[in-house]
Amino acid sequence: MKILIIGGTNFIGPPVVRQLCAMGHEVTVFNRGQTHADLPSQVNYIKGDRNNLKEFKLEFERLAPQIVLDTILYTEADAKTLMDTFRGIAQRIVAVSSMDVYRAYDVLWKRENEIVPTPLTEDSPLRQHFYPFRNMPNQPFDRMEDYEKILAERVVMADPTLLGTIIRLPMVYGIDDFLHRFYVYLKRMADRRPVILLEESVAQWCGSYGYVENVARAIALAVTNERAINRIYHVAETQAISQLEYIHQIGKIVGWQGNAIALNKDSFPAEWESGLNFKQHWVVDSSRIRQELNYEEIIPVDEALEKTIAWQLSNHPNERSFWEVPYLLDYATEDKILSEL
Repeated sequence: MKILIIGGTNFIGPPVVRQLCAMGHEVTVFNRGQTHADLPSQVNYIKGDRNNLKEFKLEFERLAPQIVLDTILYTEADAKTLMDTFRGIAQRIVAVSSMDVYRAYDVLWKRENEIVPTPLTEDSPLRQHFYPFRNMPNQPFDRMEDYEKILAERVVMADPTLLGTIIRLPMVYGIDDFLHRFYVYLKRMADRRPVILLEESVAQWCGSYGYVENVARAIALAVTNERAINRIYHVAETQAISQLEYIHQIGKIVGWQGNAIALNKDSFPAEWESGLNFKQHWVVDSSRIRQELNYEEIIPVDEALEKTIAWQLSNHPNERSFWEVPYLLDYATEDKILSEL
């Protein structure tokens, strides 16, 4: 099968490419060529910017991919250009989306008040308000003003001649994670902090995660399986544990002798307020992709966490990730709170 991947060299992309090549497919990567990735030697390349996608239509016609996988589809405009470019060329579009499409995301960010029951299914209510990152400081990546996966999904799934598949991803961790999701905990453990303090709702908060190699496996199955036509899938680990449990697991792996303690909100200074409603869990049900595409993790969760920690200990972030809560590394204030207990 001929498969064209838009993106393909950042974090999730390379393991997807490797999975598809190992399955025997002919893979071509279309991107700007600005990010080096260790991809199989048989991978083909087309250098170009997705903002100018239509300019490459003749080249795409010559390539004649059966499936186009878009790993960097962020906006409605991008989706329209994608469909217009490949209509009449490809048989199907597979688009990588996100769990942020759900109403529960707006509850988490205090844009809505009513808690949404979890786990979420692919049919759970979507956000009623578009463009979730507009006016947000410290935006995680470019072009966030027009970021809207809901609208992009609608375009991909609405075309009667160019079929679609949507993969909604959880919080993805692993080697080359540019968000360094577990760094704030590992940094404290490396600094031999005796205690990690968490507000009670943060400590008990649960979200769905997925290890990058396992997520790549799920995407590869959706790309290559015709049963995925016109379907939307979650990818996530079957068990969602609390942040407190994650700290305990990470601490056990690195041999940390400290303890994580959950305290009442009133124990913390007002400036430590995160702005999130952690009573809203962010957990999804991934049974559909497991039942329909026979997906299962290729890397056990325990091993995945160990691999991630080993990588993170050797790869410190150059700057704070947008999601990192400053108080998690505010040792002076934490010591003051501990002294007053």
